[in-house]
Amino acid sequence: MGQTITEKILAAHCGKKVVVPGEFIEPKVDISLSNDVTAPLAIKEYLKTGKKHVFDKNKIALVMDHFTPNKDIKSAENVKFVREFAKKEKIKHYYEGGNVGIEHALLPEKGIVVPGDIVIGADSHTCTYGALGAFSTGVGSTDIGASLATGKVWLKVPQTIKFVYKGKLNKFVSGKDLILYTIGKIGVDGALYQTMEFTGETVKKLKMADRLTMANMAIEAGGKSGIFPVDKITLDYVSKRALRKFKVYESDKDAKYANVIEIDCSKIYPQVSLPFLPENAKAAKSVKKTYIDQVVIGSCTNGRIEDLRVAAAILKGKKVNSNVRTIIIPATPQVYADALKEGLMKIFIEAGAIISAPTCGPCLGGHMGVLANGEKCVSTTNRNFVGRMGNTKSELFLASPAVAAASAIKGYIADPTTIK
Repeated sequence: MGQTITEKILAAHCGKKVVVPGEFIEPKVDISLSNDVTAPLAIKEYLKTGKKHVFDKNKIALVMDHFTPNKDIKSAENVKFVREFAKKEKIKHYYEGGNVGIEHALLPEKGIVVPGDIVIGADSHTCTYGALGAFSTGVGSTDIGASLATGKVWLKVPQTIKFVYKGKLNKFVSGKDLILYTIGKIGVDGALYQTMEFTGETVKKLKMADRLTMANMAIEAGGKSGIFPVDKITLDYVSKRALRKFKVYESDKDAKYANVIEIDCSKIYPQVSLPFLPENAKAAKSVKKTYIDQVVIGSCTNGRIEDLRVAAAILKGKKVNSNVRTIIIPATPQVYADALKEGLMKIFIEAGAIISAPTCGPCLGGHMGVLANGEKCVSTTNRNFVGRMGNTKSELFLASPAVAAASAIKGYIADPTTIK
């Protein structure tokens, strides 16, 4: 019987020729990731094991990205605790301050994750790395604590749903629109504990930034992971960044899938997910006029240079609405530097936007854009649950950088094709 790309990666990492969905395994991990929110608990659990040192100082990533620059005493203490642990253990991939970026944008950019890897992270959006042909998934801090000691993780082999995207993309339609539409189609539990394998003629033409966005939001459909086949676009991206050798896996033609879902992309238009679930997706042009108070363009979902270019192209020569706080958050220092070099920052400043240092910040209601009672925000982030960005009476609308930029100009949720 044929194997999927996910099953092949998992089998290889636990020394087996074959694994089957539902089987419990304990594979070796290539990268164990945590951040300033989740690492302290993971480290405390690790210390309980009595181990003198971590399993491999080169296979651990600690990224201080959620509440940094430190927003309060608690966040400062958390970072200090992790920093001291990283120094003691001589962790190679420790990022803080001027070196820090949003973890799921930073690790691919730095070449820390490569095709064929198993990556676990104490952050649900660890599934991002499936865009590179890796098996990556979010786990609890206690799982990370155990992995720091053993270099392994205990998990159940997931079934795989194959998504086949066909048809030409409409103007301004991006990976964010494809994944919002998909979640709207199957629901937030439509891929519960399953791998979402993204394929098809349309996917083959997507840039890496779009693929990273789609894999990032697999968890919003309940997915255990999201994954893309490795192709020339993947290899072009990885080859100039990879810090180590890698192996490419691909699904067999006779691989068994739990379901195969075909999607006609020619019928997809720029999307907006209405509160309070990502599955509440509909075309922006069909949303009734909804005035907003804030726009956020950034996050691990849409804070890459490609995302900022889209937003800048729409904002160039225009002003954001005086009633809308427009916050731009480059995902990494490199993205920030590239945006400066390309003149994008000048466009944002002249448009009246606020520019932040790389941080998760407002995505989880941390800082740099917390919403007040009754406020509405269009954001390129990945979740719009009740109270996600602040007050429980606020409302969050998920969208692409194009829709977010257009909405910032109009002052209400807007289709980017309406901006002249």
